Amino acid sequence: MPTPLTNSRRGLLIAAAASFMLTACANAPAPAGPLPPIVFVHGNGDSAALWLTTLWRFESNGWPRERLHAVDVPYPQSRDDDTKPQPGRSGTAENAGYLSAEIDRVLRNTGAARVVLVANSRGGLTARNYIANFGGAAKVSHAVLGGTPNHGVYADPVNRLGSEFNGAGPFITALNAPKGPAGAEASPGVTWLTIRSDNNDKYAQPDGVWIGAKGTPTNVSFDGPALRGAENIVIAGIDHRETAFGPQAFAAMHRFITGREPAAAGVVAEARVVLDGMVSGYGEGNLQGAAPSNVGLAGAVVEVYATQADTGERTGAALHRKTIAADGRWGPLAVASTATLEFVLSAPGYGTTHIYRSPHRRGSNLVHLRAERVADADKAAGAVVTLTRPRGYFGVPRDRIAFDGQSPPPGVPTGVAGVSSSKIRLPDAAPRSVAAEFNGERVVGRTWPMANGEVTTLELTF
Repeated sequence: MPTPLTNSRRGLLIAAAASFMLTACANAPAPAGPLPPIVFVHGNGDSAALWLTTLWRFESNGWPRERLHAVDVPYPQSRDDDTKPQPGRSGTAENAGYLSAEIDRVLRNTGAARVVLVANSRGGLTARNYIANFGGAAKVSHAVLGGTPNHGVYADPVNRLGSEFNGAGPFITALNAPKGPAGAEASPGVTWLTIRSDNNDKYAQPDGVWIGAKGTPTNVSFDGPALRGAENIVIAGIDHRETAFGPQAFAAMHRFITGREPAAAGVVAEARVVLDGMVSGYGEGNLQGAAPSNVGLAGAVVEVYATQADTGERTGAALHRKTIAADGRWGPLAVASTATLEFVLSAPGYGTTHIYRSPHRRGSNLVHLRAERVADADKAAGAVVTLTRPRGYFGVPRDRIAFDGQSPPPGVPTGVAGVSSSKIRLPDAAPRSVAAEFNGERVVGRTWPMANGEVTTLELTF
């Protein structure tokens, strides 16, 4: 396990992250010259919503919102064996074909000749496959891969060869086949950047602890995300998701695409914002199943309430209520960018989830909501509250974290940042406030009775 960060180094990282979260009065000027459209590709089991803050940062540096497109793969979970169809999951060829269609649509809508691709984790493998095998080299100028397991999460020449994450399997082996006189792994015709952690990426570890094989060598090293033929940069201390969604990764992307530092260090707040997003669930066609879906959850109901920032209590009647149609959209809703909100999501076969978030500094159509089923282990509790960080993991002692007065939160280990949620099961169902803080961001919600199938989620934005 990598050595934990020292207090001084941790302080520098926290200070740097905080500086990127400062707001300003007006958008920074756009870089000189035409702004390329950027297509963002999420990772395994994820959704386009993870790019929310990255898009805000690009917008704050002059990119028009209509030239920033985040893809939602309908069934984002990989197959156990890429060669075998699996309900509710996607294969490598299927994903590359879907990305191809999305990029063609962006090119038609913008009139651009090429796009920039920015991808996280599995999304980077999809981007590489599209460029190498689906005609993407003629349609992509730059490609940024954050935390992509370019040499696998593990490399085993005997077992699980069908997994797209096996660095010794046919999929990654073909992608990495030497190209050109220098033996580049990156496909020619595109300018490449990889962003990786020094030793804090859970999926670039020499030991298999994070893939359920503690004590077994993965045959993959910390530099597994790097590629010959690409510009490869290392950002100390960042975790797997922060290689794409963190402020330091954004600065690296901006430099790579424009050749200059971003003028706005953080997110420039709008006074009033319009929010919208997708409601989804689990399983193909939203039937019972384990794999997450990015397909609209028709029949679900969403209510949105304004809350008191210090208690999570509602300040009045619902601001918005909608029964979800086949397109999955729950909005639009216009609110002040300083508003703290509670999203209530209910659907047949799922629990009722009360999602509390810190204020949305800019408008977005990526405020996605995913319905959750009540876990059997939670049903005996009086109330259940989950703290989640979708765009990064919790690092101890790297981060300042407190959850209902507990620091570190339950279930968050010391060392490599590899856990993005923490759960508290309360014996008492009496309603009360629950607060969480993470490196200066604070979210406060209320408990709800598990006896009614209701749970609370405190969702961090940064």
